[in-house]
Amino acid sequence: MTRAAVLGAGSWGTAFGKVLADAGTEVTIWARRPEVAEALATDHRNPYYLPGVQLPPVAATDDYARALDGADIVVLAVPSQSLRSNLLVWSPSIGPDATLLSLAKGIETGTLLRMSEVIAEVSGAAPERIAVLSGPNLAKEIAAGQPAATVIGCTDAERAAAVQRACVTGYFRPYTNTDVIGCELGGACKNVIALACGIASGMGFGDNSLAGLMTRGLAEIIRLGVALGAEPVTLAGLAGIGDLIATCTSPLSRNRSFGQVLGSGGSMQAAQEATHGQVAEGVKSCTSVRALAAAEQVEMPLTEAVHQVCHEGLPVQSALEKLLGRRIKPE
Repeated sequence: MTRAAVLGAGSWGTAFGKVLADAGTEVTIWARRPEVAEALATDHRNPYYLPGVQLPPVAATDDYARALDGADIVVLAVPSQSLRSNLLVWSPSIGPDATLLSLAKGIETGTLLRMSEVIAEVSGAAPERIAVLSGPNLAKEIAAGQPAATVIGCTDAERAAAVQRACVTGYFRPYTNTDVIGCELGGACKNVIALACGIASGMGFGDNSLAGLMTRGLAEIIRLGVALGAEPVTLAGLAGIGDLIATCTSPLSRNRSFGQVLGSGGSMQAAQEATHGQVAEGVKSCTSVRALAAAEQVEMPLTEAVHQVCHEGLPVQSALEKLLGRRIKPE
């Protein structure tokens, strides 16, 4: 039987642990807080992040070495900006042939590395051992067993297929893709566009505005992806437009909810409180994506506007006026 260690017991880590267990994989979830591990191990619930969801029997611990012991698949389910510091601690306990699967969606601040690149640099794992998971995967819906699809990106097609078999269920349908760059950029950039859509919604704008933002946002993502070597077809699939639609439109999306508070006149602190302290990845990723675009000389005006609103104090009305005041051109 395949054995998986899920390192991180937030909403998505817990939900994906459920998927793995439902698929017949032996699962141990590591939680940073002992009380979360206790709730998972004894009650098979996570009242802190997925209240009301009954989990299948899974092992849980606050001892990462115990979780990693004998794991064939190591699922990295921590926020993108804390992945490096955590992995520095975990790496010595990871098996030499274990597959490292990243659930994090972001670009690392400062280094501008994708998560697979951070994993390779810190762990020393060869690229073919590193996989990423991306797609329209809202944790609460998946935990409830609602039908969903995802993409497992890995340069080693056989390893990707092994992860695919470990998480396929009657409600969760994984596809594989060797375009890791496309899968990761779609997942990182859509959070920024979701902030923009949330801001627009908070300002009272309707579906025409949101459709325009998503479409032009996708154009930005494709431009950056192509510059970095991604396949455009990947960004037209689940890891691109699929994830973009879910994150930009769902009230379950933390990034959209965060942006909505800003659009309605709330402060950054109020937006953080409204998302109950959970990480809205796009708030930090907008700066990293903006810097990456600048390094590649790729124009990303929506990303620039979101960065200015979140980090430079630009009023949302001024951001809108700047976007609408740009010179007109062919699509």
